[in-house]
Amino acid sequence: MVTISDKLLQIEDYMQVLINNEDVSLDETMLGQVEQCYHFLKDFSVDKIIYGVNTGLGPMAQYRIDSNDQIQLQYNLIRSHAAGSGKPLEPMCVRAAMISRLKSLSLGYSGIHTDAIKLLAILLNKQIIPFIPEHGGVGASGDLVQLSHLALVLIGEGEVYYQNEMKPTADVFAQLNITPLKIRLREGLGLINGTSVMSGIGINNTIFAQRAIGWSVYASSMINELVESFDDHFSLVLNGVKKHEGQHHIAEKMRFLLSDSHLIKKRDDHLFNGKIEEKIFKQKIQEYYSLRCVPQILGPIIDTLENTKKVLVNEVNSANDNPIVDVRGKTVYHGGNFHGDYVSFEMDKLKIAITKLSMLAERQINFLMNNKLNNILPPFVNLGVLGLNLGLQGTQFTATSTVAENQTLSNPMYIHSIPNNNDNQDVVSMGTNAALMAKRTIDNTFEVLAIEFLAIIQAVDYLKIESKMGTLTSTLYHQLRELVPVFTDDTPKYKELSALRQFLINNEPITFQP
Repeated sequence: MVTISDKLLQIEDYMQVLINNEDVSLDETMLGQVEQCYHFLKDFSVDKIIYGVNTGLGPMAQYRIDSNDQIQLQYNLIRSHAAGSGKPLEPMCVRAAMISRLKSLSLGYSGIHTDAIKLLAILLNKQIIPFIPEHGGVGASGDLVQLSHLALVLIGEGEVYYQNEMKPTADVFAQLNITPLKIRLREGLGLINGTSVMSGIGINNTIFAQRAIGWSVYASSMINELVESFDDHFSLVLNGVKKHEGQHHIAEKMRFLLSDSHLIKKRDDHLFNGKIEEKIFKQKIQEYYSLRCVPQILGPIIDTLENTKKVLVNEVNSANDNPIVDVRGKTVYHGGNFHGDYVSFEMDKLKIAITKLSMLAERQINFLMNNKLNNILPPFVNLGVLGLNLGLQGTQFTATSTVAENQTLSNPMYIHSIPNNNDNQDVVSMGTNAALMAKRTIDNTFEVLAIEFLAIIQAVDYLKIESKMGTLTSTLYHQLRELVPVFTDDTPKYKELSALRQFLINNEPITFQP
């Protein structure tokens, strides 16, 4: 069970809930602090002007709201802003957003009632997933539109996914005897003001980006086995003279994966022994960059991911509401903690990094497909009759097309601010769009990796080297072969690619946690 308390919420905690389906519990001390904040703001705002309590919202903040209408204002805010469109967010993204909102509100700076927090925890634990559409957030007052769809469910309206069906929220609440949230002060604004959707999607992105990097290391190591490369390009000494942690990490993992491989050669045994007399060397002196420079290519990618994780952990453990209620100082501060620039910028950097990973995979696929480059495999790793059969020729088109889409998607969203909200929001972050585009590049990359691994396992069988591979790379080969047996005939490959892709998405590469 993951407890929401005053301790920092880590990405591992998200994984416990999102992947392992652990429940969420609420620390009593935390609930007491939230309740104290609520009562302070309720009393403090009686004879003062507090944005979103007794004023209008956005550019209409200049309008005072009568005390009799203040609660209705909160309901109006939720209903009017539940105006998203497009495909629904995936359940894992929605649940991550719910965790993020729960954590932010639990910090005790929003002045909301504890019932809002308790109800969020109930929905998480009962696997009730609010319908939240992809489009709507500009990332300025946070994810106003998407979070309004979440808030709509909390007040018993809108729709939810429950037991794999879309149902009216009211029906599910009635079925499970759940009482909708009753607005008491500013729960409407408190629920929808902040970066929780972009942060939740971002947390998911880091989880699967980590896996994509891990599988890329596996694929790169296995191709080095296929060509029986020398080991110095991932050696400790060579990489140690470059002062980047990511490069050190990738090289270390390659050494680990290939430590007991009988295919990797030492330069001392072959080129430094004084026995080479050829004028034109048969064995390749250095591999192509896509094989030889893996630590230098994947190193900055994992360094980028590590920084993204730090920023997101900071964001989800922050109060990103407005105004901020300071119980200790007995006052209220108005500002812009809801602005999503931190998340937006990191999502752009992450999608650029993962796009580069997909480009590396595509170049490695091309190496395997092109017999004139590798000089050891038939064209398109074709195990059938050359000319009559076409091997993996069709899959290369898919890889190339998908990487091209990633390259376009990797253009930055962070700099595409468009003023809106009657120019009240004159500089916006587009953080949710950035997070969704990063997600798309990661999803695409798993498609490319699936094609790469299909080519690799076919190559292993053609060269008959399985018995000489390292323990871990050989184990992965057998796992993938259980999904896709060796083939020589031309048959549709989309189902096999889908099975490989799901395996890569759903499994953590062995020993890859940094």
